[in-house]
Amino acid sequence: MSDDACRADVWMWRARFFKTRSLAAKYLDEGKVRLTRSGAETRIDKCARPLKVGDRLVFAVGGRLIAVAVEALGERRGPPDEARGLYSTLAAD
Repeated sequence: MSDDACRADVWMWRARFFKTRSLAAKYLDEGKVRLTRSGAETRIDKCARPLKVGDRLVFAVGGRLIAVAVEALGERRGPPDEARGLYSTLAAD
């Protein structure tokens, strides 16, 4: 995969939306995440789907609707402060 993209399961794990990468992969494989890129909205149905900076994601975790924009791809799963730098929160629509 190129340097300007990251697997969806890896990014969601690095951004600390899931405790393990396998939980993120299972959630993505179930088609529970909506991706908006360049104005086109699709469902992510494969955990290996690449995410790029600028992509917008909408999903529900723990009964909360989460809408975020990908700001960075990250190099590792770091502390929570570092993880929050990977995305910005959007108003859920």
